[in-house]
Amino acid sequence: MKKILFLSAVILISAFFAVSCGGQKSSSENSITVMVPDWAVPSDEMLNAFKNETGITVNMNVMAWENIRDKISIAAAGGTAAADVVEVDWSWVGEFNSADWLEPIELSQEEINAMPSIQPFIIDGKVLALPYANDFRLAYYNKKHFEEAGITEAPKSWDDVYNALIAIKNAGVTKYPFSMPLNADESCTTSLIWMAYSKYGIVFNEDGTLNKDAVLGALEFINKMANVDNLIDPACKTSTGMDAYRRINSGEASFIVGPTSFVSRVQDPNESKVVGDVIPILLPGAEGPSPKTFALPEGVGVIKLSKNKEAAMKFVKWFNSPEIQKQLNYVQNTMPTRTSVMEELINEGKLKNTGALLEESTLISSPFPKGVPSYYSEMTTAIFNAVNEMVLGAKTPEEAFNAMDTKIKELVSR
Repeated sequence: MKKILFLSAVILISAFFAVSCGGQKSSSENSITVMVPDWAVPSDEMLNAFKNETGITVNMNVMAWENIRDKISIAAAGGTAAADVVEVDWSWVGEFNSADWLEPIELSQEEINAMPSIQPFIIDGKVLALPYANDFRLAYYNKKHFEEAGITEAPKSWDDVYNALIAIKNAGVTKYPFSMPLNADESCTTSLIWMAYSKYGIVFNEDGTLNKDAVLGALEFINKMANVDNLIDPACKTSTGMDAYRRINSGEASFIVGPTSFVSRVQDPNESKVVGDVIPILLPGAEGPSPKTFALPEGVGVIKLSKNKEAAMKFVKWFNSPEIQKQLNYVQNTMPTRTSVMEELINEGKLKNTGALLEESTLISSPFPKGVPSYYSEMTTAIFNAVNEMVLGAKTPEEAFNAMDTKIKELVSR
């Protein structure tokens, strides 16, 4: 009896570890597993078409975005693949590259040029993932608010933005005309990055350290708007990034820099009180529109430990192809990563109120000279904590810069 109980226990424990550590259905020459969040799942019709075209069966392993990186890491530590194809967020690329988890993807320069948002997925000349969902920073202004303050033209430079916001506030159009994420989370880090990048054209030096003139200048500008001129609602210091962006939809804010999804959100009567009033424009720069914007795309890549890399690679390239990019927009409303597909959807009227969306998409570049670093997760924590402490009054801009600069120099020197 004890032997039977012991064997039963072994079977139960083995089954537990098989479920908790793997989660991957067995792959064969004609079968692969794909691990992505729910917003990246193709329709059954799309997957059936892929199978008919290639003979490859795709088993979808749909998982919460925040759990995917840990699943990949745990499986890799055990010498196995969490899936053949996995979600690769732009911010994970440096870590995944350092751990050697991803199989490089061969692409022609023409293919690379067709999708500017691929830049974060390239390190040392290697393409490590292909973007399926585009997201880059775009400016949005409430034309009606500007006109009520006597401003008839869209702002082009950050000086234009600042002067307009002061005029809007003084005219009593709205109390807090600017909105940006300032809470201690990832959206605060990316806000500082796009502010420095658009205003000064640089964030990080070639050696990976912060460019002091640009980053300190951005911190001083943010502090001026948040704590001196009170152009930003204090609630942004503790609310989520999405709450900060949504202030443009409620009519409380007159200007934001935000995700491309707000091209549609500001026009959706279920989400927006300002339908028809908000226009997407180019990101402001030092003296006119910025020649650069910052992308935060999501992609898919092939795990090196996959036992069926050839089939996995076929899926990744299929998933990124122009036709599938278009179909994924129909199914999941994802923003295409290929400029040609975005233009096609605009011409068809599928994407509306696009303003400067298409032009901005061609200005995507990476603020990281050598690609997203492997220590990004530690770096972002240092940045958003320092910015948040500054807007809460616990640090001056100089002190906030010194705090993040010290930590990043330590990370670079490792």
